[in-house]
Amino acid sequence: MNSVFPAPSLRTASHPNVRVGRIGVLLVNLGSPDAPDVPSVKRFLGEFLSDKRVIEIPAILWQPILKLLILNLRPRTTAANYAKVWTPEGSPITAVTRAQAEALHGAFGANVMVDWAMRYGTRSIPERLKALMDAGCDRILLAPLYPQYSAATNATVVDAANAAIADWRWQPALRTLPPYFDNQDHIAALATSVREGLAGLDFVPQLIVTSFHGMPRRTLDRGDPYHCQCQKTGRLLQDALAADGVEIPVKVTFQSRFGRAEWLRPYTDGTLETLSAEGITRIAVVCPGFSADCLETLEEVAMEGRETFLEHGGTHFAYLPCLNATDTGIAMLRTILAQELAGWI
Repeated sequence: MNSVFPAPSLRTASHPNVRVGRIGVLLVNLGSPDAPDVPSVKRFLGEFLSDKRVIEIPAILWQPILKLLILNLRPRTTAANYAKVWTPEGSPITAVTRAQAEALHGAFGANVMVDWAMRYGTRSIPERLKALMDAGCDRILLAPLYPQYSAATNATVVDAANAAIADWRWQPALRTLPPYFDNQDHIAALATSVREGLAGLDFVPQLIVTSFHGMPRRTLDRGDPYHCQCQKTGRLLQDALAADGVEIPVKVTFQSRFGRAEWLRPYTDGTLETLSAEGITRIAVVCPGFSADCLETLEEVAMEGRETFLEHGGTHFAYLPCLNATDTGIAMLRTILAQELAGWI
């Protein structure tokens, strides 16, 4: 229950009332521009691509390239792509993350508040941490919704949270949801979602292509576990599907390359271009590295990926949505979050 500290009998007349005793859960995803227009996209990309965790190039070299070249050329194309997938509720990632938080309202009892934030753009991590603390949450579970760990995703969320509370006199106790790439409840939810998606198709795929967000190859060389965790998710998903009687092979690929450096292979677009030459013309694509559908899944994979595959000899293409705020996805989140709240609730 909410309480006031110090207790009235101990509090001096000049001491302010402070709400304490509640627990907060803060769901965090990557973020989005406020609108599918050039100014909004430029602001968003400027923040995102200035994160030293995302772009591991010395700022003295990178910032001139970013400000003089990329932010003058890329926002127009990116804004047009956002416009293709924008919804009445805003960008897909914003709408889904909001829906996930709303669906989890009350899931852990009346004393636990569930909120949501974005690493970049509006509804920031500092803003929502303060809101939770002001509401009496002196214990907060920070939940980056990235199943596979990367310094460019999970670590930068923790960085932002720590920076936000660095100068607070009274800091909340913080926990962080660990990556859940091989969590049995996550794998089971993925398998259920894929199986249901396959059942709704009017064709039988020869291959399930999993498309994870790409990372520069150097991140693997420097010790980032992301590549290995993506591979394990793909392998466990295939095993779970096989256990359910779905004998379709699963192939792991990586999308969204940027720049000239080598990225994690195999590339999704390159794979879609060559599958028909291997006799594979019917595929389903799923993105198990994303907890919510977004620009990268809906425009890059479901739209551009489809076009690429069909242009290079494919005959049947299906995109299977992310877990999003489906009953299956919410049940999974409820379970893995409850595991991390153990001892607090």
